[in-house]
Amino acid sequence: MALRPDWKVTTHRVIFGHDTRAGQLFDIALIVAIVLSVLAVMLESVQSIRLQYGPLLVAVEWLLTGLFTVEYVLRLACVPKPWKYATSFFGFIDLASVLPTYVSLIFPSTHYLLVIRILRVLRVFRILKLAEYVSEADVIMAALQESRRKLAIFVVSVLLSTVIFGSVMYIIETGTPGFSSIPRSIYWTIVTITTVGYGDISPQTPIGQTVASVIMLLGYAIVAVPTGIVTAELTGARVRASLMRCEGCGLADHAADARFCKGCGRAMVR
Repeated sequence: MALRPDWKVTTHRVIFGHDTRAGQLFDIALIVAIVLSVLAVMLESVQSIRLQYGPLLVAVEWLLTGLFTVEYVLRLACVPKPWKYATSFFGFIDLASVLPTYVSLIFPSTHYLLVIRILRVLRVFRILKLAEYVSEADVIMAALQESRRKLAIFVVSVLLSTVIFGSVMYIIETGTPGFSSIPRSIYWTIVTITTVGYGDISPQTPIGQTVASVIMLLGYAIVAVPTGIVTAELTGARVRASLMRCEGCGLADHAADARFCKGCGRAMVR
């Protein structure tokens, strides 16, 4: 097996070595640069600031993009499997954080997509040793994964309901400004059933107002349903995450304070 060049080992230690002093300083500097780049993009979207400091903000954006591009290339160069890193979550975010600037040469407005760089601040969890936050995120993801079928059925049911109510309101409110088509009526239904209520369209007939009142009341129940589904699964995920697994037989039905496996009798390792 060929040895990796020293520069690759050193670069990998600095870029990915969160336990080293150099690695921590690199990550802190990286996060500062990310925040500055996102701030520059946000400030550039303000017309008064853009007119006065536009060239400076563009220069800062291109400077930071150049640094991020070099960093991304170094990450690919120092890892044993570049393709595996490039297709990972952080690899995708790293690439997506530099592409908009280059694409903006063809499509100018796309450079505002650079705000996606803020996702790179997630590295702070590794830098500050906040492993418990990562584990909490795993619990949430597990709960969402377990409740995906129930949520899918719920979403489909809501979509069907909005189509039905939208069609009914179109029939009832024919001639009322705003309810000019079934899609527009469905839009009103979605706005109403989600309790957003823009107020740009409103029913005028007594029957339409009665149906609208029913939809409003249903909206509160509809908003509560997915919350209940995810909460129930989140509770179950926390319980499953608190159970200990025996390293001998693999049985995972042990309380957190269990001393011996109830399947094989082996001492539990914490």
